[in-house]
Amino acid sequence: MVDRSWIIEPDFTNRNATNESEEIFLPPVAADLLESMRALGYSFESAVADLLDNSISAQARNIDIRFSPFDAPYVAILDDGIGMSPEELTAAMRHGSKNPTVIRGADDLGRFGLGMKTASLSQCRRMTVVSLKDGALSGRCWDLDHIAVRQDWILLRIPAETIKTLPMAENLLISGHGTLVLWQGFDRLTAGEHSIQSALGNRMDQLRDHLALVFHRFLAPTIGDQGVAISINNNPVRAIDPFLTRNKATRELPQEEFWLAGDRVTVQSYILPHISRLSSADLELAGGEDGLRRNQGFYVYRNRRLISWGSWFRLVRQEELTKLARVRVDVSNQLDHLWKLDIKKSATIPPEPLREGLRQIIGRITDGSRNVFLFRGKKASSDKVVHAWDRTIVRDGVTYKINRSHPALEALFTPLAEPQLQLLNEILEVLEESLPLDAIYLDMASHNRPPVVEDDDRRKSLEQIANTILTTIGRGSDAGIRFIETLATIEPFCFNPAIAKEIAVRLAND
Repeated sequence: MVDRSWIIEPDFTNRNATNESEEIFLPPVAADLLESMRALGYSFESAVADLLDNSISAQARNIDIRFSPFDAPYVAILDDGIGMSPEELTAAMRHGSKNPTVIRGADDLGRFGLGMKTASLSQCRRMTVVSLKDGALSGRCWDLDHIAVRQDWILLRIPAETIKTLPMAENLLISGHGTLVLWQGFDRLTAGEHSIQSALGNRMDQLRDHLALVFHRFLAPTIGDQGVAISINNNPVRAIDPFLTRNKATRELPQEEFWLAGDRVTVQSYILPHISRLSSADLELAGGEDGLRRNQGFYVYRNRRLISWGSWFRLVRQEELTKLARVRVDVSNQLDHLWKLDIKKSATIPPEPLREGLRQIIGRITDGSRNVFLFRGKKASSDKVVHAWDRTIVRDGVTYKINRSHPALEALFTPLAEPQLQLLNEILEVLEESLPLDAIYLDMASHNRPPVVEDDDRRKSLEQIANTILTTIGRGSDAGIRFIETLATIEPFCFNPAIAKEIAVRLAND
C-alpha cells in the first residue's frame, strides 16, 4: 500500500483557515487550445476514417464522400444514418461529448467524444455539421477564425435557409435522415502544395486505399454482418482484403480464443501464397512486393474496424521469410483501456496477459511462412509431389539437386544413347554446382523479382510442356496414362491445380 501519511489534505470546509487551498477557475483559452489540438497527428485519411466511425455507429448503410477543389473548395461526408436532433447535435459538437470510461454499445466505434471535432479541425478551419432526424433539420459550426475573434467557445447555429444552400444538403433532404459533415478553409492541406486542386487530388487517391483497407470487413461483410457502401465522388470504394481469403492457395489456420477481463479476444492466422502463385490483382491487393514485407504481422480489429496493422508488437522481428504471415485479432470496444487505444484510433498495444499467447501464435505462423519459401509446398520428404528440385538436409547444411526422376527429364533421357546421356548428366551437375543461392536470396529479398506470370500465359506454357512430355513418352502408353493421371502432383503443374486439371482433361480426351 502506498504511504500517504506525508500528504497534507486541504481543508475545504474551513474557508478562513490560515493555510487554506483556494480553488482557481482556469478554463483553457479557446482559440489557443483548438489551434494546438490541430497537431494531434491526424493524417487526412485517418481524419476522414474517424468521421466514418460516427456514421457507422449511427447505423448508416451508405456513406458518400465528395471532394470539390474549385471555387470554394470543400470536402463533404454524407451518411444515411439515424441522424441527430438539434439538442443531440449541439451536445455532439461539444469537445469531450462523451466520457471514455462509460460503457458503450457493442457496435459503437467511438470512444473519447473528441473524434469528429479534432479530426475535422486538424484538416480545416471551418467544420459544419448538419443533421436531419424525425423531420427536424439542424446545423452547427465550429469556425476557428470566429473563435479567434470572440476568444471563447462560440458554436455557431446555422439557419435553416442557409443550410439548404450548403453542398450536399439537398441529398440529405432527399434521404430524409442522416448527417452531413462539411470541411472548408484548408490552410494546412495546401501547405507545401502547388494548388488546392493537386492537394485534394492526391489526398483522394490515398483516402480510397486507406478506407478500402480499414473498413474492408464492412465493404465486403461476411454472412450475418451488416455491410456499408462507401463512395468517393460517386465511385464505389472496393474492399482490400489483406488476407487474400479468396485465393485458394491462402492457408487459414484454426481460430483461437483468449479471455481478457471477462471479454473474448479471437485470433485468426493466415499464410499468404508464395508470390509466384499470386495474380497481378492479388499482388496489388497485398500492397505490391514492398507491401508483402511491410504489411506482415498483426491486424487488430475493434468491432470489425481495422485499428492497427503491419506490426508484430516487438514480439518478433520482421524478416523476409515471415512476410507471408498475417494474424487477425478481433477485440471489442470494452477492452480499449487495456489496449491503450489512442484518440485517433490508429495505435494499440496488446496487454501483458495476452502477449504470451500472441507470442506462441507468432512462432507457429512464422514457421509456416518460412516453409512456403524453404519448401515451396513440400510439407515433408514423404509428400506425393514430384519436385523439380530435391532439397536434402546434410550435416553442414542443405543441398539442392535436380530430380532425375521428374517426367520431363525421363522423357528427355529415354531416346538418348549412352554418350549423350552422360553428357546431359554432366550438364545437369554443372547447373547444380553453379546454382546462385546467394543471388537468389538477395533477389527474393529485394525488388529484383521476376514478373508475375498471368494465368493465360501460364496456362499456355504448362500446356506446351505437358504436350511435349506426353508426345515423347507416348500417347496411350502406360507411362503416358500415368503422367496424365498424376499431372496435378508434378512440379510446376502442382502450383496451379485448376490449370493442371484442365490440361489433364484435355490430354485425356485428345
